[in-house]
Amino acid sequence: MHAITMREPGGPDVLEWSEHDEPEPGPGQVLIDVAASAVNRADLLQRKGVYPPPPGASDVIGLECSGTVAALGEGVTGWEVGEPVCALLAGGGYAERVAAPAAQLMPVPSGVDLVTAASLPEVACTVWSNVVMTARLSVGEVLLVHGGAGGVGTHAIQVGKAVGAMVAVTAGSGDRLARCAELGADVLVNYREQDFVAEVRAATGDRGADVVLDNMGAAYLDRNLAVLARHGRLVVIGMQGGGKGELDLRAMLGKCASVTATGLRYRPVAEKGVIVAEVVEHLWPLIETGEVRPVVHEVLPIQQAADAHRLLEEGAPFGKVVLKVR
Repeated sequence: MHAITMREPGGPDVLEWSEHDEPEPGPGQVLIDVAASAVNRADLLQRKGVYPPPPGASDVIGLECSGTVAALGEGVTGWEVGEPVCALLAGGGYAERVAAPAAQLMPVPSGVDLVTAASLPEVACTVWSNVVMTARLSVGEVLLVHGGAGGVGTHAIQVGKAVGAMVAVTAGSGDRLARCAELGADVLVNYREQDFVAEVRAATGDRGADVVLDNMGAAYLDRNLAVLARHGRLVVIGMQGGGKGELDLRAMLGKCASVTATGLRYRPVAEKGVIVAEVVEHLWPLIETGEVRPVVHEVLPIQQAADAHRLLEEGAPFGKVVLKVR
């Protein structure tokens, strides 16, 4: 088969569409004929050589895909050859075929085409597991989403509104904020010009945010604590602003606040399977009714993976960039 491979760690130009060994589905796995994959910031880090795949995972980049079932490994039930699926992966998505644990497969939601479905697994599982399962966002609460124009951000806005929350977002331009508003965002903060702590507190009568979904890490730690409401929950899912910071326990104690840091890629299959099952049961119906929809910035041929990586590094996309394989 063919896959996107790397000559060595480096810039986007190290990515090449070349021959690669075809995977075989092991016990409990499903082989997928890949229709499309999608680009995540973790892919850029792996390309640079600073985010290796977990032991036993494919060395091919790609944390999600859509396609059709090509073969079933030993012990797999509930899926049929030829069935359209999308899947959460630990690696291997930028390829013509990938083997994935059956527990991490999902049916393609009704009304979503097969290529667009590739944009869903990573954002759906990230947002639902963090905002709903971990932070327990509920009706009437306030959700602050950093990076509202990105793949996770555009999805989180819609999930927050579907749950019945007020949603605040940060983004870097008026145009991107306007598009966030079209998805349902209530409070719009240009992080280049405004202080999100002041803006969110002003918009909520000084209450603050009950849940903060943060992709910045250390750079925003102090201000994220400052914007939290009493009993607020900060969930850190990225480190774009650094990985080390001081945590003011006095601020947390005074608010009875909590801070959680989570990732998907290195979780055991059983944990991912629980998240996937929750997503299919509770989030897929919202997608099928159109209350939550995939947001795709652009679809590129898989051979243009380097261009897709450049787009993400430039911060240009609104939503996801999808790589079409077939």
